Amino acid sequence: MSLMTDLVTSIHASKQGLTLAELLAKHPELARRTVQRTIAKLIESGQVVAQGEARARRYFGMLPVSESSVVEGDPDSFPSYIPLSEDSRDVLAYINQPPEARKPVGYQHDFLDAYQPNVTSYLPQSIRRQLHRMGKTTDAVEPAGTYSRAVLNRLLIDLSWASSHLEGNTYSRLDTRQLIEHGTAAKGKAAIETQMILNHKTAIELLVENIDSAEFNRYTLMNLHSALAENLLPNPADEGRIRQHAVDIGKSTYRPLATPQQLEVTLDSLLGKANQIRDPFEQSFFMMVHLPYLQPFADINKRTSRLAANLPLFRANLCPLTFLDVPEQAYSRAILGVYEMTRVELLRDLYLWAYERSTQEYLAIKQDLAEPDPLRLIWRDLIKATVREVVINAELDPLSCIQSSISEAVPERERLDVQALIVEELRRLHEGVLARYGLRPLEFARWKARHTD
Repeated sequence: MSLMTDLVTSIHASKQGLTLAELLAKHPELARRTVQRTIAKLIESGQVVAQGEARARRYFGMLPVSESSVVEGDPDSFPSYIPLSEDSRDVLAYINQPPEARKPVGYQHDFLDAYQPNVTSYLPQSIRRQLHRMGKTTDAVEPAGTYSRAVLNRLLIDLSWASSHLEGNTYSRLDTRQLIEHGTAAKGKAAIETQMILNHKTAIELLVENIDSAEFNRYTLMNLHSALAENLLPNPADEGRIRQHAVDIGKSTYRPLATPQQLEVTLDSLLGKANQIRDPFEQSFFMMVHLPYLQPFADINKRTSRLAANLPLFRANLCPLTFLDVPEQAYSRAILGVYEMTRVELLRDLYLWAYERSTQEYLAIKQDLAEPDPLRLIWRDLIKATVREVVINAELDPLSCIQSSISEAVPERERLDVQALIVEELRRLHEGVLARYGLRPLEFARWKARHTD
């Protein structure tokens, strides 16, 4: 056995960990300096973790149970109910060390360069088969986006709430529903929290409504980020734009690329590879791994990756990944494993668990959903354009505008029904749905003031 293997075996065999003195006692044939140098390399590679200082410093194969992230009740713990592989536990053991004990690292170009679409697989075939079985819907053979449109109302609430919750947003699920369905902001909540929820709603609608043309390119990604970032960044010019400055990652030793030129080139390579991946789950997971790792935007990179990860699932009419019940501490540790170790195992185990939770929700609710109104589906673009025209031209008679809009495009036998749909849309109009029609609050307020009795 090699020197490293001997030391690793001794350390892993001790649940209480070993001090340097105890290691030397177990291996009297080894020189003190040799053992110290070897342990330093093992810590750097993540095979061993250290706790304590000076003579009290102990070395562990994993963190001891009292300090481990599997302790229940600890708000900073990694929940034990999420199954983890041994590889994931190795990642967790390293990430659970305090930042000062972890190695400072920069962006590793080899991580992306080594990935070959449809040859490399972050998700093994067995896991992909399992995901496909879990996510299969009755709409599998329908046009792209059929399923996501059918569950859109529920999706807007669940994904907006869960993704925002991972960023520390304190809105409850009920608060989120009231905001999205009725435009009612929760009392006592900061404006930034309300804005974050509404931005998620707009971004999800952007993906679902443009499913036929959306792909992993600059246009889709920039506009997705812009929707999520609106009114949330210190510099509004950073919305939907490649960052122009260096950034730090809180509680991490990872330092992303700093120069815009490097970001531009690497982002193009990332998107090029993403578009070649054939399996929707592998494509989804690839974006969850590499987009936050690159940090192409000044902020809101993880939120962008979570929504971008749903695009392949929407297109394939698979159940969405809503991140319902995903603990923030689990997600942040999994992402740190990618940042600091370029290891995907912990994030992969979390992805599988999170997707199973999502599918349990959505396969159950799909049975209770009414089929989408076929007339509303066929004329959805005209309906939205007409609602926008009516509101912007507040001085004109709404009914005349509607009739003028539908007279040329809609067959005579369907005109009254389409007109009724548009009138109903106008009656239900509120601030929480304005982005759907490309409207601003001031435009809506002006129209409402003019047409409210």
